[in-house]
Order: sequence, then C-alpha cells, then structure tokens
Amino acid sequence: MPWIQLRIHSNSEHADALSDLLMELGSVSITFEDGKDTPIFEPKLGETPLWADTVVVALFDAGTDLAPVITELQQQLPFLQEQFNYKIEQIEDKDWVREWMDNFHPIQFGQRLWICPSWREIPDPNAVNVILDPGLAFGTGTHPTTALCLQWLDSLELRDKEVIDFGCGSGILAVAALKLGAKSAIGIDIDYQAIDASRDNATRNQVVDRLSLYLPQDQPKGIQADVLVANILAGPLRELAPQIASLVKPAGKLALSGLLNEQAEELREIYSEWFTMDAPAHKEDWSRLTGVRKSL
Repeated sequence: MPWIQLRIHSNSEHADALSDLLMELGSVSITFEDGKDTPIFEPKLGETPLWADTVVVALFDAGTDLAPVITELQQQLPFLQEQFNYKIEQIEDKDWVREWMDNFHPIQFGQRLWICPSWREIPDPNAVNVILDPGLAFGTGTHPTTALCLQWLDSLELRDKEVIDFGCGSGILAVAALKLGAKSAIGIDIDYQAIDASRDNATRNQVVDRLSLYLPQDQPKGIQADVLVANILAGPLRELAPQIASLVKPAGKLALSGLLNEQAEELREIYSEWFTMDAPAHKEDWSRLTGVRKSL
C-alpha cells in the first residue's frame, strides 16, 4: 500500500500538540526526528525529552488530500500561523516489517556467546545461543553498552554463580549469564514492561525457572550476588552506588555500563570506595567499568 508523508518542522514545546492533532486528522503514525544533530544522552527517570528542533513526521494513506489537513492545522494551532515549514513526500510501497527484520542479524560476543533473532538461522548450534527479538524493553545487543557487558559476561566462569542484572530491561544480560552457566539470576527494573519482557525472553530461552524478577520496592532484603552487572546510565549509577555495592558479595565481581567515555573516571573513583576497579573498557563513545568487591 503506498503512503504519503508530511514532515513539519517544530520544536519540543509544540511537537506533542501537533502530533495529537495530526492523529485526529487521519494520520496512521507519527514519528519525532531530530531536526539538527542534538543527541539527548541522559534524560531523567520518567522523562521523554524532545529536541529543541523537532521534525514531526506524519504518515497518511496515499489517497489522502493533505490540503485540508494543512489548513486545519493552521487554523487550530496558532503557533503555525507565524511559521509553517513543511514538506510532502511520496513513500515507496514496501514490506516494512520484512525490511525492519532484515536489519537484525545474529551477533557474536566474546568466544562463546551469540545473540540471535528468532527468525534467523543460528550460525553455530554448538555455541551459547540466546534467542532474543527487539521489543519494548531496552537491550538487543546492538548498542555498545550492551555489547560491552555481554563480552564481559562471556569472559567469566559463571558456573555455580549467582548474578544480579540491575536495570534488566529486556533481560538480555541475565538470560545470557544463565545460558553461560550461572546457577541463578535476579533481574531488577523500575519498569513493569521490562519485568514482563525479561520473563518472556527467559521463557523463550528455557531459563525462566532460574530467574527471579523484581521491581525495586519488591526485591528481597539482604540479597547479594557473586556477579552484578548494571547497564543503566551515569546518573543512576552515581546516585545508587551504595545500594549497588551492597548487592555484591565480598570478592564478587561488578560491571557498570551505560556511561559515556568522559564519565568513566568519575564513576570509577566513586566505586573505588567498595571495589578494586580496573581500567575502563571503551567501545565507540561508551565505557564499561569492572571491579572486585573489597572485603568487608
């Protein structure tokens, strides 16, 4: 089915109102894009910030007459009367689901571990294969921070070890640890969708019986693990440092990721209070910190 696309230059203040009205006027989907090149690295918890220059992209059926849509937008949204910068484009008819799926391939991490989408053939049946599809929760292995954590887990001897995945997202790190031989794993996340996604992925990989999942307010008191991995953001890693440290047994191992290269030394110094920290590992703009818990 062919489509027609309306691109409107807006800003963070007006993008939501523009999106809502476009949906009322028949748009079948809305996308927000960065109008310039302004990355947002670390939003606060619960926030979904937009760029100062936001492009609102609305998709319509190709038979839609956009002239009355544009008139209605100008009449109902006063801020568009001053400046209305838009572009109409024809969109090629494609199998968008198939094209999206084609972008995901099996990826190897370290020596033993592969992350494989369910619709792809497993490259090495004798490897440690985690079957995981992109979904609502963060974590497919394609982001450098996740890759750094997976490579680290692959390098460990996890047999008979207990693992905590702090900020578990999709559950990819907990599931990978279990398939690499960990005895049990705990996933903790503030988002109930992450808990559901982690459970689904553990079920698909036949390790759900060894995975416990908790929202922070529900986690048992006094839990500790031999290995803790936290792939979140520098802000929470900084604020929650004492809590994270308390979850690791003496001589237990720690990995922190989700931080930019320029944030690594500050976090390394903070966690040195509880851990003997290694030099940071880097991948593109991102870093991973690892360390061993000091004796109490």
